[in-house]
Amino acid sequence: MKNSNLIIATALSTALFTTSGLAHNKHSGHIQAPVSPGVATEFDIVHAKVTTQGSHLIFQQAVKGQVGAKLPVANGKLAGADVFSYVWPTSLNSAAVGFEADQGILALALTVHPDFDDTPLYDEDNDGNKSNDGDKWHSHWVVLVPDNACGEGALKVKDIEKGSSPALPKTWPNLPIFIDSPGFDFSLEGSEVLVRVPLSAIGFSDNFSFDGVTAGLKINQQVHAPLLCVTDVFDIASGDLSLPGKSQ
Repeated sequence: MKNSNLIIATALSTALFTTSGLAHNKHSGHIQAPVSPGVATEFDIVHAKVTTQGSHLIFQQAVKGQVGAKLPVANGKLAGADVFSYVWPTSLNSAAVGFEADQGILALALTVHPDFDDTPLYDEDNDGNKSNDGDKWHSHWVVLVPDNACGEGALKVKDIEKGSSPALPKTWPNLPIFIDSPGFDFSLEGSEVLVRVPLSAIGFSDNFSFDGVTAGLKINQQVHAPLLCVTDVFDIASGDLSLPGKSQ
């Protein structure tokens, strides 16, 4: 279900304070979503859930088509680079994963972007070069906030103000935004994307609320704040970003 960025930004801001309990469907805590005409099948969410399996949280989305089948077109430079992403906005505080507290909406994301690499600690394709893997899917924590500089009511990955020194995760990739590159295990198989997050990575196992989103982002043409804007929202599991899911 497509929504304007203005509606999404409002809903995300509201969701910080109104995270509802269980999703209204037969799976307690899960989100069942209808097929969305007009949405590319690889981004058309039909199910989202977060479950605990042993020492890990399993973040899941299922789509109508082949998950991860569509990649951004490379433009050969950082400016204007496109990003595709499967995202789980949550009610977790940004401090749960090592950011400064109360910075915005903390979201887990699985992303791909062929024009830059933001996982300097990892060599995803095992070719001996840790700086050329942006075209491989990989995990991030990001903090999302509205910023009209990205478009009226649009969202961005929060920028780090010049001269400030906020708390950041140990695996922060040295970019001037609230992003973390934790290197979580994941799989993209058939219609399902899974990301395995160690419970120790968020410091506790209490239940939290979540939603599922598929989205496109873009690096600013001037490569400065706002650096990374949400430019397109393909689908939202709940339809309104009310974060109706509940981790189990």
